[in-house]
Amino acid sequence: MSNDKIFLRSNYMGGTGLLRISTFFTNIGKPAEGATVSVFDPYDNTIIEEAKTNAWGEVSPIPLNAPPLEYSMEYDMPRPFNEYNVKVTMPDYNEVNINNVQIYPSTTAVQEVALTPNYRDVNIPYPVLYGDYPPKIPESEVKKLPFPSNQVVLPQPVIPSIIVVHAGGPDNASAPNYTVGFKDYIKNVASSEIYATWPRETLKANIHVILSFTLNRVYTEWYRGKGYNFTITNSTAFDQSFSFGRNIFQEISDVVDEIFTSFIAKPDIRQPLFTQYCDGKKVIREGWLSQWGSKYLGDQGQDALQILKNYYGSDVFIKQAEKVDGIPMSFPGTTLKVGDSGDSVRTIQEQLNAIANNYPLIPKLIEDGLYGQQTADSVKVFQQIFNLDQTGTVNYPTWYKISDVYVAIQKLA
Repeated sequence: MSNDKIFLRSNYMGGTGLLRISTFFTNIGKPAEGATVSVFDPYDNTIIEEAKTNAWGEVSPIPLNAPPLEYSMEYDMPRPFNEYNVKVTMPDYNEVNINNVQIYPSTTAVQEVALTPNYRDVNIPYPVLYGDYPPKIPESEVKKLPFPSNQVVLPQPVIPSIIVVHAGGPDNASAPNYTVGFKDYIKNVASSEIYATWPRETLKANIHVILSFTLNRVYTEWYRGKGYNFTITNSTAFDQSFSFGRNIFQEISDVVDEIFTSFIAKPDIRQPLFTQYCDGKKVIREGWLSQWGSKYLGDQGQDALQILKNYYGSDVFIKQAEKVDGIPMSFPGTTLKVGDSGDSVRTIQEQLNAIANNYPLIPKLIEDGLYGQQTADSVKVFQQIFNLDQTGTVNYPTWYKISDVYVAIQKLA
């Protein structure tokens, strides 16, 4: 190893982050038990950790060296994350190599791996705040609305089940399209655009912005109305950064699960606000959220809505979409717990039983619509498998995670 690499390596030690790896066959519907997961040091290609996946397709979270926390807290600091390479092997499936998985201190990186017979390797690019990306081309804040079509339900915004992302500029016909779940897309973009080490209210404000930007593209059929066959691009000149297969961060994932049905609105404007943003250092624009500026406002104790009002005006507010597309039933509005009964409880029991066919550690239930201790225990196991707070109650994030996994299993069937 050369001296310059030794110096660089020592410069990037000072913190610890966790890497959580989840493996599936094809998608989240079926865990890949018994896969071999190897994590490599990219400097000398030595194996740091190697283990077999458990019954729900995971290995124990792996602690890895990361740079000091302060590198991600101020602009123009050394690189605030370390990179590691991951290899996953399984008999009868192609070897998967994921390069440059990003680890920040005091955060948990989540790398999902869908094993297929023809999986291609993934190379994760730098996040936008550290990399060299084209700045956003300004657009009008309010868009002309399209006629209703199969792609959008007017008059109210709907949370779509999927997003079709074009991996290039709009007119790059050779770039591939990726069809991904809506929440997965938002988590990917947020993990590509901002640092997971930032204050939670800053993360929440930025994710609200990403959600509203995306839903405006969906609601106005911005690209489909122009004859394109996708919802949005991954070009930062036009839209938001998205990198297929990249790792996300648990801190970001938790916020997305909590607020993904909401968007930023203004009085007398039906469509989600087209919330443009910039880094606030290399690019500064009036009326756009500054990513670094939002970080400093979060440091000062401002909450997400206060941060948003600072950039988009005092009249903005957070609005809930009335419908989530592609799921059997929307969240009933209150957390389900022991002693509750009714159709919502029966729906959860039915879905958990279906999920238990692929995740046998989840106890099967009598589908009687009564939320007893057995239902609570089954929910707790589900929450453990999918890294949710193990409360045994079905709150908003747990309801929609159960729905996501249930729908994935139904598609496999």
